[in-house]
Amino acid sequence: MAQPASSRKDGESIFLALRSEILSGLHPPGTPMREVNLAERFGVSRTPVREALSRLQQERLLERVARGLQVPQVDPQQVIQVYDMRILLEEEAAGQAARARRFTDQMRLEALLERDRSLQDPDDQTRIKTNLEFHSAVWACAHNPVLQDLLERLSTHLVHAPHSTLSVGQRWEDALEEHAALVAAIDREDSEAARAIARKHMATARSLRLQLLREGALQEQLRSYQG
Repeated sequence: MAQPASSRKDGESIFLALRSEILSGLHPPGTPMREVNLAERFGVSRTPVREALSRLQQERLLERVARGLQVPQVDPQQVIQVYDMRILLEEEAAGQAARARRFTDQMRLEALLERDRSLQDPDDQTRIKTNLEFHSAVWACAHNPVLQDLLERLSTHLVHAPHSTLSVGQRWEDALEEHAALVAAIDREDSEAARAIARKHMATARSLRLQLLREGALQEQLRSYQG
């Protein structure tokens, strides 16, 4: 039975849906993305699905392997390179946000912070999604489209890590306090403080990611010995 026109999916809506799912960590590294299965899921032909998958591959959210397309595996060296660049760009974005933010920008930051503080023991996917939304709002405060585009592109390279750094120990609670300090610095237009807070925030995330990568490598070695 044909779907009503209002509920039919096109390549754009399929792309956005899958992109959101990958960015939130719903599909772990190695998850295959097959045209036939996705066409059945969205109730469309394979043509719009193929279009969506091609765009996801262009954004490096999918990689081609022998059996088709899949969510990319973790490349530890690339992950650390991305963190190094994000430290620089997040610092710059925070400094510019403190100088350029508008009243509506500040209201959005405060609303997102309050939302995240109200969450009760959120799962890893929720932490990834809400954290990205908060950081995206900070980037928007800078009103610098070039800087915002660079940060959005970099952020897509970090979703392939198996777990978020926000789920390590008390990092979620600590990160929210750092977000609050950043919002306050932006509110009082303190560019230097905003830059320092953002740099420390991302440097801590980088250190935690290194820890997770080391632990993952050790577990992989142990499995190889046991095998």
